[in-house]
Amino acid sequence: MHFKGKAHKVGDHIDTDAIIPARFLVTTDPEELGRNCMAGLEENWVSRINKGDILLGGKNFGCGSSREHAPIAILGAGIPVVVAHSFARIFYRNGFNMGLVLLEVGDEISRLSDGDELEIKALEGKIINHTTGDTVNSLPVPEFMADILAKGGLINYVREKAA
Repeated sequence: MHFKGKAHKVGDHIDTDAIIPARFLVTTDPEELGRNCMAGLEENWVSRINKGDILLGGKNFGCGSSREHAPIAILGAGIPVVVAHSFARIFYRNGFNMGLVLLEVGDEISRLSDGDELEIKALEGKIINHTTGDTVNSLPVPEFMADILAKGGLINYVREKAA
């Protein structure tokens, strides 16, 4: 699990309604949800995203209701990984269940800025900031979670195991 992209930083306590407002919950289509990612924070936020870019969150990212649509919207916007100070528990589990890589870095998030060019080695727990030359460490993605992510989420993982 290796990612490279431009960082897009949002603040603390970004809730699931900011990630994907309720008015867009009429579908589960990732592309449709992705077109409205972060619309509760800023209309057309997603217009500055390129496929493969990286989302940086503050404290308690993904708080609020337990909608699976939130990680699907992030993935649908072309963002494969979120690095944050911390995650709301239910969002953390939903993210992995939907196939979204999540890395928690605590106060080290302050070493990553909007616009930084990042390289992430999720299995090693390394975030290399090519803009500043810094490296930020996170806990590596555990092997069993990496297996779920490699299948595109929990449903695909279970389907394959049951076959």
